[in-house]
Amino acid sequence: MNMKSHNGEKIAKIIANAGVCSRRDAESLIKSGRVEVNGKTLRNCEIRLFSTNNILVDGEKIPEKEHPRLWRFHKPAGLVTTHKDEKNRITVFSKLPKYLPRVISIGRLDINSEGLLLLTNNGSLANKLAHPSLGWTRRYRVRVHGKVNNKLLDKVRNGITISNFNYKPIHIAINNQNSTNTWLTLTLKEGKKREIRIIMDHIGLSVNRLIRISFGPFQLGSLEPERISEVPNKTLKEQLGKIILVNKN
Repeated sequence: MNMKSHNGEKIAKIIANAGVCSRRDAESLIKSGRVEVNGKTLRNCEIRLFSTNNILVDGEKIPEKEHPRLWRFHKPAGLVTTHKDEKNRITVFSKLPKYLPRVISIGRLDINSEGLLLLTNNGSLANKLAHPSLGWTRRYRVRVHGKVNNKLLDKVRNGITISNFNYKPIHIAINNQNSTNTWLTLTLKEGKKREIRIIMDHIGLSVNRLIRISFGPFQLGSLEPERISEVPNKTLKEQLGKIILVNKN
């Protein structure tokens, strides 16, 4: 296998596109010595190759690259979005049908959150769709304890800094309230780790349910919990356009 430095694709991208993991995680695997090429341990992420032949990750040959595919999965609360969990908790990936190829998530939902989780067999696509620069909005239905008023929500609608982290403006609408809880709809573009829970807690609101109902153009719709549905290839091309066609290293 040719290992020229100026042709082919970077090895991390090859691993990601084979659906093994995200490109960033692939780089970590390489640096930690868990990737072999032609029987030799590789630690250089800049190496470029022309095929998946003779690439091993943790001793196993990576699969051949497939065309990008995308699935919608309705994640219930109680599942962690990881392939392996050090606490032996139930993972999203243990609930997927056996016929699926190896897939990775586009972003994550924490263990207590529910709703739409996008899955793909292509690590590079996952990175592109999760990156804030794409400008995709994420929409959530959020239930908080107690009554809420617009004056309180105005504290975060224009963005807020919490513990030196800057959170961008969030569109928040009050849907309905009772004596115990209030349902809100939140629309944001960043999706930082536990962003909604952190912001709500900062203004004194306790989140007791959080459901992602859309990610970019893709909707949760009527998909039942633990059910999965592949996005048709035609729809994928219509919605993503050049994103799935560009093949930059």
